[in-house]
Amino acid sequence: MSLWESISSSWQAIYTNKMRSILTILGIVIGVSAVVFLISFGQGQQAQMTETFEEMGANALYITNASTNVGGKVNLTLEDAEALSNPNRAPSIKVVAPMSITTVNIAYGNENLSQSVSGVTPEIAQVRSYPVTEGNFISQIDIRKKTDVAVLGYQTALDLFGSANPVGESIRISGRRFEVIGIIEELGGMGPAVDSYALIPLTTMQARIITQTSARGHPVQTIAVQAVSTDQIDSAKEQATTILRQRHHIREGEDNDFNIIDMRDILDTMKEALGIFAIFLSSVGAISLLVGGIGIMNIMLVSVTERTREIGIRKAIGAKRRDILRQFLVESAVLSLSGGIIGLLIASSGALLISSIDLGFPTNFIMSPTIVIVVLGVSIGIGLVSGTYPAVRAARLDPIEALRHE
Repeated sequence: MSLWESISSSWQAIYTNKMRSILTILGIVIGVSAVVFLISFGQGQQAQMTETFEEMGANALYITNASTNVGGKVNLTLEDAEALSNPNRAPSIKVVAPMSITTVNIAYGNENLSQSVSGVTPEIAQVRSYPVTEGNFISQIDIRKKTDVAVLGYQTALDLFGSANPVGESIRISGRRFEVIGIIEELGGMGPAVDSYALIPLTTMQARIITQTSARGHPVQTIAVQAVSTDQIDSAKEQATTILRQRHHIREGEDNDFNIIDMRDILDTMKEALGIFAIFLSSVGAISLLVGGIGIMNIMLVSVTERTREIGIRKAIGAKRRDILRQFLVESAVLSLSGGIIGLLIASSGALLISSIDLGFPTNFIMSPTIVIVVLGVSIGIGLVSGTYPAVRAARLDPIEALRHE
């Protein structure tokens, strides 16, 4: 009997006992669908996180005030940012963008929003991705003249103006009138809040919204730094630390009064946590696969018992041990493969369904060809392993004893 005849015979046997076959492969179906769903979801989330962090700057560092500062004291200043911009002292730093962030009321007509407002300089657009779809971004003239202008995030513009073009319109930020000069395109990512913000000139923020003073200069909350290249991020971090410790008169052995956040470390940590979580959940699916494999072994043993006389007849007319062995192994593999295919279809349908529902957070799924190939290969492997003992038992049956079996 050829391999194709074995496969055809296996399908016929499975079809003849449809209900029993369905119940047998149920564990494989559940295990495969769970594993594929979780792995594709994990890969989708990793891709989403990577994209989000790249938008925040692939080779960016964010310098913030230390959380240990008493009373929320602000140590970073605009003058610190200017020192970091000196190419002689920090040759690995390409762009420096100081900013201050606060949450205030934004109003237009009868619409009122409590949202994040950031005071920024034009350089922030070089560190982070801020593609303007309408109007213009904040300019150096706006910084120098402390103009009352604002650039709105996509969701904020939508909440305030609906489908109308807000460029040229006036809004009120913290009770003060600002002209809308630009709209940032929808960035997406970790929920609608990512696109809910407004950007105004940093000097305007310092003069009219946050009027903090410091003996060191003009306070800022964060300094975004972009390294010359990805391989110079560590050098940029060391140079920034040296400059700020000198400016803040921090003695050797004393802790910094600032933090330097490396986006690579955060991304790696989140990927690692997501990977561990995915492995933990996938193990649940793996248990279902194990149970499914045991179920296939049991049903194949039953099949051997039921078809003992058939095996005896086949051996009597010339079938060899390897023919019987191959027949049962192929039947077991086809049974398991059927469960794998059904599980893949269920996982794909579930991913499409969930992706079409707005859950308030990104639900990206990436079902790569590698996942499909590996899962189908594993399904066949489980079938072969589970069917080995029943197949060997069938092949070893004595034809005379088998013919006597009732």
